[in-house]
Amino acid sequence: MSAARSAELEVPFDSSRDGGTPGALRVYGYMLLRYKRTWRGTLTTSFLYPLLYLLAMGLGLGHLVDQHLAAGSAGLARLGGETYVQFIAPGLLAATGMQMGYNEATYPVMHGVKWDRVYFAMIATPIPVRSVQIGHLAWIATRLATAAAIFLAIIAAFGDVRSFWAILALPAAVLTGLAFSAPMSAFSAKQENDNAFSLVYRMGVIPLFLFSGTFFPLSQLPTWLQDVARATPLYHGVALCRGLVLGNLGLTDGLAHAGYLLALLAFGVAWGRRTYTARMFQ
Repeated sequence: MSAARSAELEVPFDSSRDGGTPGALRVYGYMLLRYKRTWRGTLTTSFLYPLLYLLAMGLGLGHLVDQHLAAGSAGLARLGGETYVQFIAPGLLAATGMQMGYNEATYPVMHGVKWDRVYFAMIATPIPVRSVQIGHLAWIATRLATAAAIFLAIIAAFGDVRSFWAILALPAAVLTGLAFSAPMSAFSAKQENDNAFSLVYRMGVIPLFLFSGTFFPLSQLPTWLQDVARATPLYHGVALCRGLVLGNLGLTDGLAHAGYLLALLAFGVAWGRRTYTARMFQ
């Protein structure tokens, strides 16, 4: 590698550039400006889909589930004494964070590094690569917080909030989404096309959505599959959000779930720093 090429690779990490927080804020400002033109198209994913899921699965199917459980000898004990809508609502909050984190870390990243190459325009200014990555993740966190706040308000409107600690379900849902979006954005930065995105969604996101405790207790699964489910990030997000909303989360369990998600987020940020740099200076 030539000396000029080596110097070029060192540019994103040059502390003399406008990096760190100022650079990330400029990237965040760009994302916000762009969203002001497109926010109407996100209303379905941010508000309508969660509401329909809650109505259909929580109230529609939930009415039948509650009747069935009430008629059995165990009653509602199989759901920890909660109705089905109370059980499923916090799980859907975490699952929505996962899906939104995936969506915001796939095609928008491909858009920045491949289709309109706006990330390359950013690093042509004094903004370094690490600020592009962190600014985008900060924007994803904002999108997650907005959607989670709306969903949590809907849950409260249905009367399914059982604890004051439910307010912490908002950052828990954001953390769940970031635990997916950070590694996914690192992966997306390496792709030449979007073919892998549909595969990841079908083989990763959908199975997690169905088998991580969102819709039924893990005790309903075979023992070996329970162990697999408990090793997935969505399980920890669901358990964290559900425990906070229902007020039955122990301190040790809460720290364990949050620690798992934070570790995955840290891994994604570290991996993304390498893949963003490799892609934009290859």
